[in-house]
Amino acid sequence: MTEYSTDMATARAHMVDSQVRPNRVNDPRVIAAMRNLPREAFAPAGCKPYADADIALDGGRVMLAPLTIARLTQLVLESSPAHVLVIGAGSGYSAAILASSGAAVTALDVPAAGNAGPVPANVAMVTGPLTAGWPAAGPYEAILIEGAIPEIPANLITQLTADGKVIAILADKSDSGGNLASLGRVVVAQPSGGGFALTRRFDCMAPSLPAFQPAPAFVF
Repeated sequence: MTEYSTDMATARAHMVDSQVRPNRVNDPRVIAAMRNLPREAFAPAGCKPYADADIALDGGRVMLAPLTIARLTQLVLESSPAHVLVIGAGSGYSAAILASSGAAVTALDVPAAGNAGPVPANVAMVTGPLTAGWPAAGPYEAILIEGAIPEIPANLITQLTADGKVIAILADKSDSGGNLASLGRVVVAQPSGGGFALTRRFDCMAPSLPAFQPAPAFVF
């Protein structure tokens, strides 16, 4: 093991023990995956992959902070879904965490949203418009949207199983839609009456996902 890889392994263990485990992350599947997956292999070169912070990517995108990803993936795994869609998956870090539980994961992003990391064989990396989801591989027991959004697209209802759920970060209504992190509420959304019934689980800071922001309206 090289000095660099030794340093990364030490930083990875510190991330789990100081950022993740003390902050209401207790799912052994998430903890084991974050101990074993080399986050640096999913992140841009030269960054600090184990810092308690989002990592900037191209196009106003970010790789979410370790604790945010840990808590989101823990919510997804509460129901032990067999098939998961990750929207805005970037280089595939959260998809790899979910796949380590044995789930089949479809990881959707736009082209050039980040070089794919060493994702497991049960992760399918696909590209396309984020707001459209990926109906071709559905239905899914769970859908995770990585980044703050103003609302959950209604078309995702048809991509869920009858008891499926969407895990999303709903941006504060006062958010201007930029890519700066703002306070959002993490919800579990389940189909109900033609829409979604939302259960608020916790608040977190997360940047907006650009593809979900409404186009600027022309004002006279």
